[in-house]
Amino acid sequence: MKDRAGRRRARRFAIGTAVVVALAGMNGPWLYRFGTEKYHQYRINQPEYKAANGKWEIIEFPEKYRQNTIHAALLRTGKVLMVAGSGNNQDNSDDKQYDTRIWDPVKGTIKKVPTPTDLFCTGHTQLANGNLLIAGGTKRYEKLKGDVTKAGGLMVVHNENPDKPITLPAGTKFTGKENGKTFVSKDPVLVPRAEKVFDKETGKFLRNDPGLGRIYVEAQKSGHKYETGTEDNYRVQGLSGADARNTYGIAQKLALDKKDFQGIRDAFEFDPVAEKYIKVDPMHEARWYPTLTTLSDGKILSVSGLDDIGQLVPGKNEIYDPKTKEWTYTDKVRQFPTYPALFLMQNGKIFYSGANAGYGPDDVGRTPGIWDVETNKFTEVPGMSDANMLETANTVLLPPAQDERFMVIGGGGVGESKLSSEKTRIVDLKADDPKFVDGPSLEKGTRYPQASVLPDDSVLVSGGSEDYRGRSDSNILQARLYHPDTNSFERVADPLVGRNYHSGSILLPDGRLMFFGSDSLYADKANTKPGKFEQRIEIYTPPYLYRDSRPDLSGGPQTIGRGESGTFTSRAASTVKKVRLIRPSASTHVTDVDQRSIALDFEAEGDKLTVTVPKNENLVQSGWYMMFVTDGEGTPSKAEWVRVP
Repeated sequence: MKDRAGRRRARRFAIGTAVVVALAGMNGPWLYRFGTEKYHQYRINQPEYKAANGKWEIIEFPEKYRQNTIHAALLRTGKVLMVAGSGNNQDNSDDKQYDTRIWDPVKGTIKKVPTPTDLFCTGHTQLANGNLLIAGGTKRYEKLKGDVTKAGGLMVVHNENPDKPITLPAGTKFTGKENGKTFVSKDPVLVPRAEKVFDKETGKFLRNDPGLGRIYVEAQKSGHKYETGTEDNYRVQGLSGADARNTYGIAQKLALDKKDFQGIRDAFEFDPVAEKYIKVDPMHEARWYPTLTTLSDGKILSVSGLDDIGQLVPGKNEIYDPKTKEWTYTDKVRQFPTYPALFLMQNGKIFYSGANAGYGPDDVGRTPGIWDVETNKFTEVPGMSDANMLETANTVLLPPAQDERFMVIGGGGVGESKLSSEKTRIVDLKADDPKFVDGPSLEKGTRYPQASVLPDDSVLVSGGSEDYRGRSDSNILQARLYHPDTNSFERVADPLVGRNYHSGSILLPDGRLMFFGSDSLYADKANTKPGKFEQRIEIYTPPYLYRDSRPDLSGGPQTIGRGESGTFTSRAASTVKKVRLIRPSASTHVTDVDQRSIALDFEAEGDKLTVTVPKNENLVQSGWYMMFVTDGEGTPSKAEWVRVP
């Protein structure tokens, strides 16, 4: 690999030199008119250049099909599900205008799909049956401090009655005992009954621990005089007798401060054949910016997010059972910032890289480590450089997945920080004492880098911005192939479109890469011109698709069990050097925990290729995969879809 990369670098230099010499031989005025941009376009379209660097091209959908794509997932049909929800557009949210598209990259067709609720900043993951689980989204957009007219915030409702829960409807009024100010709830709240506490040794009754319910409240009237500065107890209007004695509210400061986004509980499975959303039981917790991760038994873990009152979910994680379509809480509590990068390990535990996107205090749940969900034990993994800049970093399971090596790429400071990191950090979780070590550096500090695993075991790292949301015109128009075997980057063709916040990338079944989204805060260096959401799709064709030929692959079983084998047909069987199962991506907010490339053992005989799937269910999760074969030059076939039950 190292020699081949060196030859390609030399060839790129030679190509550029030859073209410059040829142009210099022409008359000066013509060269001037040709111009730098025209020369650049000429150069990047030369066959030799594309064979060494690959090529980017922009796809613009017809105007009626364009949307602000926030989430994208490759479906087992080979089509791409593109989800906007309200698309970070307050007007769409107010008008309940929610968008989803299905794009067929082979036929070029685009289809609108009815979208049941605001799946903006939702969580998603691939299920064993080929459906996509989607959970959470947006209930309310944030309100900046200057836009908040009524004081409000969190009211914690207490119920001291051990015999029954109590439900308070939306519109319930709470009046402070000390401040005398009245606040109104925006939604109903169920407050569980109190829990009786007994002495473990004597059995003597000690006390009632009140049941707690959390609800968002606002002042009845607008203005600063209705703010509160300190904690107070609140009487619940409309209650009488025992309910009035047992039920009360406690709130801290209720003010005109910024109000964060609020999440929803809704959950759906998207059926790629019927091409529609199917509603399943809602989560127990509302979640905005959650991560969904597959566990050993095929159930799905849902973690973090902002809840229905805009607070970070307090470590109450839950699990979805695809068989019953129901959610249950985990036994123990553990809190993470939003969109945490969580990956299933081969021992059934969860690796948390420390990378995340968005919200949460800077001192809670940000340390990388290995999490045993059943026991709740968390073992820290040391050695992370730029540990204060893991927000908006990307994490990728390096190929092949059997090696269990992860790379954390770039990142920035918490919130709207200007800090950004040029570091890559690599950890080998199979080591006796795992710790992060620095990999090759990027040229610039990079927030929101995209990382996609390719069939030849390289990883394309592209885009991002130096500053928060591309602020100060800081998008990075660079791309590199990372080669795990040499631990090195190779610069390739530059992307044409800047990508920062709300962008993502997807590996397609033909070996190309799709890039979507980008939501710049500003569009100029002075930060005066508002940014515009990037609706164009960009396709990167890697160098391996500009070679003379590629191996073919066909036939074979559609289903292969773990530990079992299947035989496929390929005229190039004798030249095949690698076989990979690649799980289809579900990408958003620099988070794609589904992505993994698994090496398969294989034998070739004539035009037959027999492959064997590993036995470990944590390595090869149940579901649909793209199977690629790659020849000695690193050229992959088109994918065959294979299901692992």
